Amino acid sequence: MNVTIYHNPRCSKSRKTLELITSAGVRPAVVEYLAEPPDAETILRLATLLSLRVSELLRRGEAEFQSATDLPELDDDAALAAWVEKNPKVLQRPIVVDEDHSRAVIGRPPENVLQLLPQ
Repeated sequence: MNVTIYHNPRCSKSRKTLELITSAGVRPAVVEYLAEPPDAETILRLATLLSLRVSELLRRGEAEFQSATDLPELDDDAALAAWVEKNPKVLQRPIVVDEDHSRAVIGRPPENVLQLLPQ
């Protein structure tokens, strides 16, 4: 199984999601998205896989979001994805992608990932 997790090791939900994945015997590709921010194209792909608008991937409580003076229109997915690329802390976490079946979930709660894993 080919799985990618966009992971923040400081986040308890992200750590628990990763634990659920590895407990299922899956060795995911781990992208620490704060150190390696996904590019705008990847953010758009994640939104598509999740059937969400890019604005729905934002952690609106983050200071970076609340204090943003350069935030594009929230209905402009392409411009917003480019902004998120520069401000990755506002991205929901963790996002887990089943690359083999082009499916994704947000690991909030972590148990959401179970729908992607082998039973």
